[in-house]
Amino acid sequence: MTSLGDPLVGRLLDGRYQITQRLARGGMATVYQAVDTRLTRTVAVKIMHVGLGDDVEFARKFDREARAAALLSHPNVVSVFDQGQDATDGHITRPYIVMEFVDGRTLRDVINHEAPMPPLRALEMIEPVLAALASAHDAGLVHRDVKPENVLISDRGQIKVADFGLAKAISSQTQTATQGLLIGTVSYLPPELVVSGRADARSDVYSAGVVLFELLTGCKPHTGETPIQVAYAHVHTDVPAPSTFTTAGPIPAYLDALVARATARDSAQRPHDARVLLAQVRRVRAALREGVWDDPELTQDLSPVAAAYADRTADELTQVVPTGGDGLGPPRPAAGLRPGPHFPGAYAAGSSGTGPTEPTQTVATGAGPRPDYAAPTVVDALPPPPMVQAGRPPHHEAVERVRARRERQQRKRRRGWLALLLVLLLTAGAALTVYYLTEGRFTSAPALTSLSKAEAAQVAERTGLQIHFGDAYSETVARGLVVSTDPGAGTKVPDGSRIEALVSQGPERYPMPEVIGLTQSAASTALVGSHLTLGKVRGAYDESVAAGVVLSASSRTGTALKPQAAVDLVVSRGPAPVTVKDYRGKDADATVAALQKAGLVVVVKTANDDKVAAGRVLAQDPQKGSLDRGATITLTRSLGPVLVTVPNVRSMGVKAATQVMKDAGFKVKVQAVAINYIGVGFVVYSRPGQSDQAPKGSTVTLYVV
Repeated sequence: MTSLGDPLVGRLLDGRYQITQRLARGGMATVYQAVDTRLTRTVAVKIMHVGLGDDVEFARKFDREARAAALLSHPNVVSVFDQGQDATDGHITRPYIVMEFVDGRTLRDVINHEAPMPPLRALEMIEPVLAALASAHDAGLVHRDVKPENVLISDRGQIKVADFGLAKAISSQTQTATQGLLIGTVSYLPPELVVSGRADARSDVYSAGVVLFELLTGCKPHTGETPIQVAYAHVHTDVPAPSTFTTAGPIPAYLDALVARATARDSAQRPHDARVLLAQVRRVRAALREGVWDDPELTQDLSPVAAAYADRTADELTQVVPTGGDGLGPPRPAAGLRPGPHFPGAYAAGSSGTGPTEPTQTVATGAGPRPDYAAPTVVDALPPPPMVQAGRPPHHEAVERVRARRERQQRKRRRGWLALLLVLLLTAGAALTVYYLTEGRFTSAPALTSLSKAEAAQVAERTGLQIHFGDAYSETVARGLVVSTDPGAGTKVPDGSRIEALVSQGPERYPMPEVIGLTQSAASTALVGSHLTLGKVRGAYDESVAAGVVLSASSRTGTALKPQAAVDLVVSRGPAPVTVKDYRGKDADATVAALQKAGLVVVVKTANDDKVAAGRVLAQDPQKGSLDRGATITLTRSLGPVLVTVPNVRSMGVKAATQVMKDAGFKVKVQAVAINYIGVGFVVYSRPGQSDQAPKGSTVTLYVV
């Protein structure tokens, strides 16, 4: 993308990031390539468009999300290095994020050149994307804009996902300021984001499933003439099975089920985050590598219908318990249920029970919602009633039952008192432990700021704490006094623990290094090494200093400067160029001397010319303009016209003499002599005379008698 006309290109952002070129422009921000002048490394800087950063609430959310994204540490996530706000012209501020620069291409470029891909290749491409999203979901972050353009592939083949945290910050601001504007690429929007504007980890799962569909088929699942048509197609139409399209290889049923599960319109039927989908992708990859093209069990596991049934039965499944007969038979399933292959002990709709019809009692499980991979739990059958022993009198049996019941009650009372005593002891021990852990072994960190080093050591010793001193610069605290402590004053700390105290070294200042006489690159390195930055660079001509060498700086050598202070440089452009004018017709010797004195190399050639006198400049190359010192200019010195020796025609007849002169290259004029003209027509003499030199083409006068 061109950078022409972009006012930020060439600008030093926030006194640190030198913008070199524009990489991409989107609806919310523009991405630039820049150089971190402090660490001398190439980075990518995303700068929000003018106006988006003016809202205080948006700026706060943007800062919070950028910080959260910076906490992600994963090889498949583009790292976030820095974040801030920059004032472009003194009153317009724009937030920016500094990220890792990935030199390569996007997944969109790969899709344009390779899709549709073979199933294994497509799964290999989507797996690192899901790994990055899983890391974000584990940290409580939702990407909200998963698309091929946000997946970067380095020249070494490493896949990284960009824009973590930013999409969420924009979405939050947009919901309050743009009245329903959808944020994200419409081809990958999950239905719930279109309907309610809310998204969670399952929304990223949906977008990743659409990307997988595009990798397999080379096309998007929903199209339309307008973006709103595409958005509502996500709401009202299921993503079609990849096997119904032209693909690079056969698509097994379980891969169709994987795509259908990830892109289910009902978010409850999708994997609840990217880590679950990542595990499912790895199962499918393993089956493909083993050459298994038909796995009904895997297909059923991944089917969104099976997922919905599993979630429903986890809440509603009941157990049928027999109450009639002798009570000794095993529990029998309710009518209309059959055993399911993936839910041991559970029953699925569609079969009928066997055996005689008996009165039944329904007992609810009371189970709460379960993840989509958990099997439902079934309540065990009620135990059968105790049987009467044969051969014993009924009244004797009743007496023994009463005695046994009393003994059980006495044992329960004894166990109750023991349990109460144990609970009291445990409660007292827990209370003592909690007090010791929360209050008893802690003390408050003392206030040490603005104390001298010796005074702070005395206070810490009286408090029973150890103290370790470090150095820090401060613009406000005098040298030798404590600037801050960690932990801060009033913080609860364990007895005998150590406090870190920073002692002021005064304001942070760095001496201006010697840069005059260095090249611009070496001067920039010297400034960065002295904790300063390169400011404006201006060029100037100098007759004695080579081009590219520093002539002067805005600060004198040794001057104490604040960290990251900008230093302006004046760099030599070498000697000023020589102005060349038109020297044709001028004296050649004088012209050569003047040009050589100006520092040019003069090459002199010669040529005859009928119009330019000998010794004058006949031609020059170049004719005019500016030349650098040491450049070459070519001059042609005129030798005048070509000279020819006049032939001897004395005593010849006029006709013969005229022919001789013309053959020699002369023009002829005949004139009678003033004295003794007798009219015989013989040449007496000529002007110029015989053996004289005359310009070729000039006129020779023949005098005849």
